[in-house]
Amino acid sequence: MTYGTTPSPRHGFKLDLGDDALNARLNSGLEAVEDLLMAELSRGEKFLTDKVTHLAEAGGKRFRPMMALLCSEFGPDPRAENVIRGATVTEMVHLATLYHDDVMDEAERRRGVESANARWTNTVAILAGDILFAHASRLMSRMDLDTVAHFADTFEELVTGQMRETVGAEGSDPVEHYLKVIDEKTGVLIASAAYLGARHSGASDEVVQRCARIGDAVGMVFQIVDDIIDIFSDPDQSGKTPGTDLREGVFTLPVLYALEEDSPAGEALRGLLTGPLTDDTDVDRALDLLSQTRGRERALETARGYLATVERELDALPDIPAREALRTMTRLTVDRVG
Repeated sequence: MTYGTTPSPRHGFKLDLGDDALNARLNSGLEAVEDLLMAELSRGEKFLTDKVTHLAEAGGKRFRPMMALLCSEFGPDPRAENVIRGATVTEMVHLATLYHDDVMDEAERRRGVESANARWTNTVAILAGDILFAHASRLMSRMDLDTVAHFADTFEELVTGQMRETVGAEGSDPVEHYLKVIDEKTGVLIASAAYLGARHSGASDEVVQRCARIGDAVGMVFQIVDDIIDIFSDPDQSGKTPGTDLREGVFTLPVLYALEEDSPAGEALRGLLTGPLTDDTDVDRALDLLSQTRGRERALETARGYLATVERELDALPDIPAREALRTMTRLTVDRVG
């Protein structure tokens, strides 16, 4: 099984999820999402559209639309117009959060191109994200009130998660704080994609709720695995610079577990990790100390716990190719850690 896109999704998708008929339906669905996405983002004045389409044209996996389309397979009408709209809405919202994240993180690159804030200004990037929310709202208005209400809750959780991360743990357990943040920032939107795909395809309420729980758990798995890779990956294989989060003063799950450890390496880390690491020598030292702890193993165990949730919910769904595609996709995510 492979999943990916060409550098620009407008040039076509290349999915192999282990079933030719499923591949054809999903490729067709993703192309319909891409057409609708670019049509909606191209509305308005030129000085708006070039900014708003900047990241969409740069590429991306379109993972949230794919989740919506996979979960729509559990209903009788998987290619309903509102399935495509819902899948597109989730990608619009995701793109909006990327614009805002890049401003807060002072990022210079995103998806292999200049970030909007680096290319233009922070103000332009924020406004571009805001316009994306407006486009998403317009699409939702063409669906139904339940979808609007659902996304109002989703927006609230997304903002709550970002605010929770910004203000910090404030005396609460750091691991619980981290898990809550990634659930609100990552899990909630993937859960929404799964929910909308299943619901608008006509799936039963039970199936819709199971899909939403699967989406949430998949989001948790993906984020934890990405955080492990950020620290422990081979840059030649991952394309990432190890320790990026450490340089930004962001302590993710493997680091938090390592900091809890009653060991010489844990003690040394507690003395070293008091904020962002600006010196390459300190980053290398931190990475070496982390490798001497069980932070990686404990974070992977936590990811496998969410994987077990995905497996349990999938077992209760109909035995169709989409179910096994979701299962294999999630397992492969965990296997990326090695």
